[in-house]
Amino acid sequence: MTRTTLGFAMGLVGCLAVAAQAARFEVQQEPDGVTVQLDGKLLTRYLIKSGAKPILWPLIGPYGDAVTRQYPMGEALPDEKSDHPHQRSFWFTHGDVNGVSFWLEGEQGGHIVHKEFLKVAGGDTAVICTRNEWIAPGDKKMCEDVRTLTFGTCGEGVWIDFDSTVTATNGPLKFGDTKEGSFGVRVAGSMGVDTKKGGQIVNSDGLTDQGAWGKQAPWVDYHGPVNGKTVGIAILNHPTSFRFPTYWHVRTYGLFTANPFGVHDFTGGKGNGDHALQAGESFTLRYRVLIHKGDEKEGQVAQAYEAYAKTPKP
Repeated sequence: MTRTTLGFAMGLVGCLAVAAQAARFEVQQEPDGVTVQLDGKLLTRYLIKSGAKPILWPLIGPYGDAVTRQYPMGEALPDEKSDHPHQRSFWFTHGDVNGVSFWLEGEQGGHIVHKEFLKVAGGDTAVICTRNEWIAPGDKKMCEDVRTLTFGTCGEGVWIDFDSTVTATNGPLKFGDTKEGSFGVRVAGSMGVDTKKGGQIVNSDGLTDQGAWGKQAPWVDYHGPVNGKTVGIAILNHPTSFRFPTYWHVRTYGLFTANPFGVHDFTGGKGNGDHALQAGESFTLRYRVLIHKGDEKEGQVAQAYEAYAKTPKP
């Protein structure tokens, strides 16, 4: 057995060991969203409206501390910047939908409006499935999405699968080419590379920090200290996801998003990422967010990606 195969097998053994210990997710539906607990402790809350969209916040890491930014949902913590108020913890939007920005927030921007929960369930895994409408200024509906968030554990890590199908329910639809998108997180301020406390970005090709921006890759990891302990957030792109492997709009100040549409910006004008749909057509994005201890090696991100890539998707 090769060293790589052995490491992958050990990673799977870790997942099976946790499953044998029966980690338990509890979910509580409330007027403003859903609270998710893992073994009796808060993991996150799904908020149906924060600013102009649904989000997850807070997102608690393996040592009991939040691994995404507090601001603007709460007061900025030390090492956090009070900037980019649209970058809210864990979200999915896009900066050009039929010419309307759902990325920025304000009177000229669009809103993603929660319409209904399709499923909320706990157990060995947890599931939150919702239907949402994308509404432009003037109350004009652009499209809908159905997003499913599935929560599970692997070793000492927690993963969240984000699967979203966007459908052109109200006529032709275009997701335009812009770097301002689409799915991702804003990491805790102390984890940011620019904070200079040890934070680092690394992708599956070994490119780091600014070198990882605008590149295509199956996965990217962003790790750094929170309360003196190194933690990481990896985003993995499933091979069946639209335009796999995605481009990454990942910044040293803490923004960390997957964006398969911003081809022009990411390639220096060598391509165009517009995606047009006719009425009734859809596309599906599939990502796994892995929250882990340590850097990408300690967190076994490469092995976790190999397991995720083999996970069947409908």
